[in-house]
Amino acid sequence: MQIRTGDTFDPRVIALLDHHVKAARAQTAPGSAHALDLAGLRAPDIAFWTGWDGETLVATGALKMLSADHGEVKSMHTLQTTRRRGFGGQMLRHIIAEARMRGMTRLSLETGSWDYFKPAHALYQAHGFVACGPFGFYVEDPNSLFLTLDLTTG
Repeated sequence: MQIRTGDTFDPRVIALLDHHVKAARAQTAPGSAHALDLAGLRAPDIAFWTGWDGETLVATGALKMLSADHGEVKSMHTLQTTRRRGFGGQMLRHIIAEARMRGMTRLSLETGSWDYFKPAHALYQAHGFVACGPFGFYVEDPNSLFLTLDLTTG
């Protein structure tokens, strides 16, 4: 997979992100979905990437700067038909490396707590993320799972 800076004006990217947001909201209780829309991904505190298998868009991922030393993984999504081929892991490793390169010491994320999100939980935990409490603007929510990764180790 080739990872590129994401183009939020590319119709292929718009279509995949639209699917990501709709699917996340459909699988989450009202008020508990925190997926970024296009405007959110265009914010200056966001770095956004796309993953390509040839000319096929297969993955997206973003890094939100919460502070100089704390980042948040956002907009992780892999095309349904290409799942279980390692693209999600490649994108996550790219985001982790970028966070380290930017001097961050902690990387966190929020994802749904429902069964639909179990593959995401497994991916994040396989990369060293552990459960934590809410961070940033988040509040305790039984529909959310909060995870964090200490970037000063490993």
